[in-house]
Amino acid sequence: MILIWLSLTLANCAGTKKLTPNQYLIVKQSFAKNDKPLIQDPVLALSQTKVNQRLFGIPLKLNIYQLANNQPGERFDRWLSKKKKRKERLEKALSEKQVQRARSYAIGFNEWLKRTGEPPALVDSVLVTTTKERFKEYYQSLGYFTTKTNATVNYLDGQKATVDYQIETGPRFTLDSITPVIASQDVDSIFKAHASESLLQSGKPFVIEQLNNERERIVALMNNNGILNFQQRSIRFKAFKDSLGIDTTIPLVIEIKNAQVRVQDTLREVPYRVQKIDNVNVFIEEKNNPFSIYTDSIVYKGITLYSVGKLKYKPEILTKGITIEQNSPYSSAERKKTYGYFNSLQNFKYPSITYTPAKKDSTQLNSSIFLQPKERFSLGFNADVSHSNIQDIGITLGSSLLSRNVFRGAEILELGIKGTIGSSRDVAEEKDAFFNLFEVGGTLNLRLPRFWAPRMIAQNFTQNTNARTNILLGISLQENIGLDRQNFTGSLEYVWQPKKFHTLNFKLADIEFVNNKAIENYFNVYRNSYERLLNVAQSLGDNNPYLNEQGVLNIPQGTARFIEDVLEENTTINKQDNEYTRVATIAERQTRLTANNFIVGSSLTWIKNNQESLLDENFSQFRMRVEWVGNLLSAALRWGKGAPTANGSRQIFNLTPSQYFKAESSYIKHWEVGRERILAMRAFSGIALPYGNANFIPFTRSYYAGGANDNRAWNAYKLGPGNAIGVNEFNEANFKLALNLEYRFPIIGPIKGALFVDAGNIWNVANNITDPEQLFKGFRDLQDIAVGSGVGFRYDFDYFVFRIDTAFKTYDPSLPVNDRWGSQIALKRAVFNVGINYPF
Repeated sequence: MILIWLSLTLANCAGTKKLTPNQYLIVKQSFAKNDKPLIQDPVLALSQTKVNQRLFGIPLKLNIYQLANNQPGERFDRWLSKKKKRKERLEKALSEKQVQRARSYAIGFNEWLKRTGEPPALVDSVLVTTTKERFKEYYQSLGYFTTKTNATVNYLDGQKATVDYQIETGPRFTLDSITPVIASQDVDSIFKAHASESLLQSGKPFVIEQLNNERERIVALMNNNGILNFQQRSIRFKAFKDSLGIDTTIPLVIEIKNAQVRVQDTLREVPYRVQKIDNVNVFIEEKNNPFSIYTDSIVYKGITLYSVGKLKYKPEILTKGITIEQNSPYSSAERKKTYGYFNSLQNFKYPSITYTPAKKDSTQLNSSIFLQPKERFSLGFNADVSHSNIQDIGITLGSSLLSRNVFRGAEILELGIKGTIGSSRDVAEEKDAFFNLFEVGGTLNLRLPRFWAPRMIAQNFTQNTNARTNILLGISLQENIGLDRQNFTGSLEYVWQPKKFHTLNFKLADIEFVNNKAIENYFNVYRNSYERLLNVAQSLGDNNPYLNEQGVLNIPQGTARFIEDVLEENTTINKQDNEYTRVATIAERQTRLTANNFIVGSSLTWIKNNQESLLDENFSQFRMRVEWVGNLLSAALRWGKGAPTANGSRQIFNLTPSQYFKAESSYIKHWEVGRERILAMRAFSGIALPYGNANFIPFTRSYYAGGANDNRAWNAYKLGPGNAIGVNEFNEANFKLALNLEYRFPIIGPIKGALFVDAGNIWNVANNITDPEQLFKGFRDLQDIAVGSGVGFRYDFDYFVFRIDTAFKTYDPSLPVNDRWGSQIALKRAVFNVGINYPF
């Protein structure tokens, strides 16, 4: 109650205590158009009168601003001289210089309060009038030329006020006839050839913005059809409006004049003419020397390549992405594509493309492309400190060596090496070193700016300048970490963009071999599984032959013997007993997590992302991925002479290759609902179905729920599957649904806030899991979708965002039905997540 009273007091009293008698604080504004309220309309951004921002009903930024003083220096001086000898004592204790520095700090802090805070939003008749005029101009720009605006200021007690704006638009004017008047014959021909693309049409509303858009369209049209340096000022629109407002149709004339060229001290009109490309020349400069002397040249497909010394790049690579062609009209779009190609190669610094008139004919242009190579080699380092439920602390050091133009085809070869040392009390022994966990790994990645494939396939992508190939090899070795896993990976990947905003990624070969060296250490690592197994063993009572002198199961002999005897019904536990199901579940999980995996497959990913730039906050992204694993290898094994194992699967090198089909899709949508206010949504669904040679999905390819970028009310791997309590250290399954909704808003300066709701879960479908709590059997199991909600705070460093999210289990499917909603909402049960950048 005290907090509520304090909040109401701050909300009601703040902001007016420092006002002069003639000042009034605006506490509310209303806007109406044609007697209907305006809410979240673009016109509201034009209002010059504002209401101070509120956080949970409190004008926090206003309160911070009012903590500042108008004369901080004089205030510090008055404080310093308020008591006798205060200044002398401080100067003696600190020095005169330090006292002056304290004065500077006081002034600086006062300025920070003003910058961080927000001045009071006061009633200002000039701003009210300006707002009315802006509203009127806005609706006139949309074709409502008889718009009238009015504003009413209501003065309240306590030096507060409200402002009500009323807008009456009247009828909307429309375009009548549209007549082009064009001076240049070449421009006239181009304009008429693309007349159907015009944004202006008779009968449509007269909108000023559409005139601007049409002007930009005409400029781009000319620049892409041979008119170099077409001037925007050459375009002029003439509209004829009935001054009485009786006739609401407006005839329009589109006038395009000749170019204005200054000759000495006078401007002369010069007709625009279509100019075509005569020669295309590429100049490969010397590193860090823009004044190179070119000593070698070669002509390839009509393009002349100049270099300092022998050309170090294959001509076909340099010319592949040059879309500027001989005898074709000048095109700004082709120039931009060429820029993009050379930037994507990552072999050159900022390229330069210039055009100069050919001496033999003024309608011809010579195009020159200047390329300055980057350094051949570059070296990078990185460091990371981590913590997990396996290691108390881990320190990772990494290094990468990058080599450019390895085979003279603008290739990039990158060698990455990393090593981790960590500490874990779980594996520590007396007199052991503090760092008792070790991991070392390396990757070798070759990026080719072309399709590395047979010619009959690659030639179909020669026109796609964004086509590239990635070849990756990797290895990772662990010691005293989990099961001491060894990972060997390799992939052959093709990436290209068939359309703008569309990206296709095809992994022709995706190979992974996982070798667990310390499978006997399973129950030492997965202690929850061990405790559950021990509880079953201890339930057998006294004289239990499976327990040692301390009354526990030995690892690994005792655990293996007990599981085997239970499953073969050599104990008093029968198949109908819950204990039998519990042991079978533990054994199934042990088999899956200790199995050595041999994964050979392919995948196809399609991404459509219409985000124009990082500053674009209104965008959507759709991603679909399908993966098929083990088909060819399993077919080869069936055709071979090897006999199947007891469960019907076939092996190679004593390994059972994985075989499954995986499909997943995700959709992300951002809406800009106000200044720096974003509503973000993400939906995800995925399923992986084992078949043929396998009856489960490898752990590394399965799904999990929870964590800083998923359902934040649960830690990673702690949610699900289904309505199971999540007793394992790593809970995973082969089917997942997720939905996230987040509202992001500014608080103070770089500090941002967020309110979010996360929903989702994982289940097992058509695999070797038999626990009914973990299975998805139909739509009824959607009641197991977990819901979390919370609040987040973010600090924007411009180049990255530091994020802290606090989440609460709003709906927990693992609890009894009557306790699922809201019983977990308490501060002591909150889950805190720290992350870098936004979760989606």
